[in-house]
Amino acid sequence: MKLLIIRRYSLSVVMAALLVCFATAIFAEPAVTAEATQNSIRSIDISTFRNGQVIAKITLDHPLGTLPTGVALDNPYRIYFDFYQVSNGLGKNTQEAADGALRRINIVQVGDRTRLVLNLSKLMRHDIRAQENLLLINLISVAENQAVNTVVRFAEETPSKQLNSLQDIDFRRGANGEGRVEVDMTKAGSAVDVQQQGDDIFVEFVDTLLPDSLRRRFDVVDFATPVHTIETSKKGDNVRMVVKSRGRWEHSARQTGTRFILEVRALTEDEEELARKKRVNGGYTGERLSLNFQDVEVRAVLQVIADFTNFNIIASDSVAGNLTLRLKDVPWDQALDIVLQAHGLDKRKTGNVIFVAPRKEMADRELLDLEAQLQITEMEPLRTEIFNLNHRRVNSLSFEGMLSKRGTINLDEISNTVTVTDIPDRLSEIRKRVQRLDVFERQVMIEARIVEAIDTFSRSLGARFGIQNSTGLGGQGLGISGNLADSSALAGGGSAGGGNNLNVNLPAAAATGLLGGPAALGLSLMKFNNGRLINLELSALETDNKGRVIASPRVVTAHGIEATIEQGDRVPFQQATSSGATSIRFMDATLRLKVKPLITYNGQIDMELNVNQDKIGTPINQFLPPPINTKQVTTKVLVENGGTVVIGGIFDRTENQVVNKVPLLGDIPVLGNIFRNTVKVDNKRELLIFVTPRILSENLNLQ
Repeated sequence: MKLLIIRRYSLSVVMAALLVCFATAIFAEPAVTAEATQNSIRSIDISTFRNGQVIAKITLDHPLGTLPTGVALDNPYRIYFDFYQVSNGLGKNTQEAADGALRRINIVQVGDRTRLVLNLSKLMRHDIRAQENLLLINLISVAENQAVNTVVRFAEETPSKQLNSLQDIDFRRGANGEGRVEVDMTKAGSAVDVQQQGDDIFVEFVDTLLPDSLRRRFDVVDFATPVHTIETSKKGDNVRMVVKSRGRWEHSARQTGTRFILEVRALTEDEEELARKKRVNGGYTGERLSLNFQDVEVRAVLQVIADFTNFNIIASDSVAGNLTLRLKDVPWDQALDIVLQAHGLDKRKTGNVIFVAPRKEMADRELLDLEAQLQITEMEPLRTEIFNLNHRRVNSLSFEGMLSKRGTINLDEISNTVTVTDIPDRLSEIRKRVQRLDVFERQVMIEARIVEAIDTFSRSLGARFGIQNSTGLGGQGLGISGNLADSSALAGGGSAGGGNNLNVNLPAAAATGLLGGPAALGLSLMKFNNGRLINLELSALETDNKGRVIASPRVVTAHGIEATIEQGDRVPFQQATSSGATSIRFMDATLRLKVKPLITYNGQIDMELNVNQDKIGTPINQFLPPPINTKQVTTKVLVENGGTVVIGGIFDRTENQVVNKVPLLGDIPVLGNIFRNTVKVDNKRELLIFVTPRILSENLNLQ
C-alpha cells in the first residue's frame, strides 16, 4: 500500500512545489511504467466481402505466444475470445460493424484478461491466425444444420436421427490449476447446452445415449481444482452432467469434432482481490492513499492523484477553487469522487484518461454531442430492408419508439413481412428485435387420464317357511323341488300358488339391475302322521362387480396459450320465464380438459389445469330432467418434461346391512335363520386423475 502524506508547511512552499509538479505532468513526456510494457489491443479493423465473408484484423503491441480459443454460442449467435495478459488499449468498449453478419464487437477487460465478443446475426464458422502482432479472425457463413468442428453449438437439435452416445469421461488438472472435463462422443457437432446455476454447471447432451459404465458420480476433489464432483444421469432422451465446484471461479466450454471440453478456472489473486475490494469498499477498487491539505487548489489535488495513479487527468479551464481535506487510508477513486463532489464537478473516463469538468459544463458538452449526432442522423442516407418472419405474425410485433423521425415501416400480413426504411443504426436495432422475437414458440402436449375404479359387492340371504295339509302322498317322507309351488303340487294340497300357504315369507331380494332372481332351494318334509307337510325354501344371492372406466383427453398448445378440448352431450331443460311462458335451456354433460402451460427456464412445465367429467344420471321421475353427475378438479402444478403427476383423487365407500326378521323367532340361534332376511352391501368407488405434459420440438416430435 502506498501512503502519501503532505504535512502542513508554508502555503507558498507547498503551492510552488505543486505547481512545478503540475507543469511537469502537463508538458513532460509520461513516464514508462510497468503497465505500459504490457501487451494491449490497439485497433480493430473489419472488412466485409460480397460472399458474406468477414475478416476482423486486430492489432496488438506485441505478438501473442498462443492463439486464443474461440467459443461459439447461440441465442443470440456470438463468438468470444479470451486474451490473457492483454489489456484494452482502444479507449472504448464497443466496435461497431458497418454491414454483414458481424454486427458489433464488444471489448471487456477484467484484471489482466480481455474478452472480445463478436455479435453475429447468424451462425458462422471462424478461423484464427496470427501474422506477427496482427491477429486475423476469418468468419464464414454456414448453414444452420451444418456441423462446425470449431464451434460449440448450444441448445440445438441434432440434425441426424441417429442418436449420439458418450464414450468416455476424463478429468485432468491444467497447468494453471484449472479443472478440465473432457467428454468423448460418437458424433461430431452434436448439440450441447451449458448453463450455470449458482455453484453448479449443468451440461446437457441433446439426443444422447449414456452407457451404464458412465452413469455414476465422479469424485475429483483430490486433483486440487475448483471442481469437486461430476455426476452424469439420463434425462429423457438427453444426458445431463452436473459439475459442482467451490470457491470463486469462471468456466469456458468448447467442442472440437467428437470431443467436448469444459474448463473451470479459479480466479487469480488479483481478480479475487478486485472483487473483495468492491465488496468491502462499496464498489471502489483503487489503491489506498492519505491526503492532508488545507486551503489548496482543486487542480493541485487532481495533479497529486494523477501522479499517484499514473492516470492522465485533464481538467477543464472552468475547474477552480480551493478546498481543505484530510483523508486517511481511502481508495484513490473514492478520494477523487469526494474532491469532485465537494466542488460540483463530474468526470468521464476513456481508457487511461480522465476528463474533469463542472457538471453543467459536462452536461452541455454531452448535449452538444447528442445534437451533433442527431444532425448527422438527419443527414444520413436512408436504407430499406425487408424482414421475413418465420414464426410470428407481423401484427404481433411492436416497433414503437424504434424508428427515427424519417423512418417508415410497412407491415404486410399476407406475405408476413416487415419493410423498414430508416438509417443504418435504427435498422440494426430493428433487426436485433426481429431476431430475438421471431423464434419458434415452444409447444406442449398435455395428456390427462381419468381412471374410475368400481368394486361393488352385495349378498342377500332369506327363507320361506310354512305348514300345510298333504293328501295322496302315499307315505312319502321327504320331497325336494325348485320352489314351493312345485312342492305344493307334489303334495297335492293347496292351490296352484302353493306359496300362499306359507307362514314365513322372507326370501332373498334380487339385486338392483340384475337379470333374474336369486337362487332358491325348496324342501317339502312329511313331518306328522296326520298328513301335515312342512315346506321350506332357502334363497341366496351374491353379486361381485368390478370395473374400470378410463377417459384420456389430450391437447397440444403453445407456451402460455390456454387450450380446451371437450366432448359430450348437451341436455335440454325446460324452464319457465317471468311471463309464464317456457323456454329450453341446455346444460353441458361433457368430458373437458382446459390447460394453460408455461415452460420454465430449466425445461419444466407449470400448468393451470381444469379437468372435469360429467355424465347424465338416471331421471328421478318422468316429470324432472335427468341429473348430471359431475367430477371436476381445478389446480396448478409444476411437472418435469415427460413426468406424470396425480392431480386429484376421490375415494367413496358405501357399506350397508339390512335385516328383516320375525320378532323373537328370528333371534333363535341357528333356527332363527329361517325367520329372517339379511342383505349386505359393500360398494367402493375410486377416481384418480393423471396428467402427463411433454414438450414438442420444432418439428412437432416429442423431446
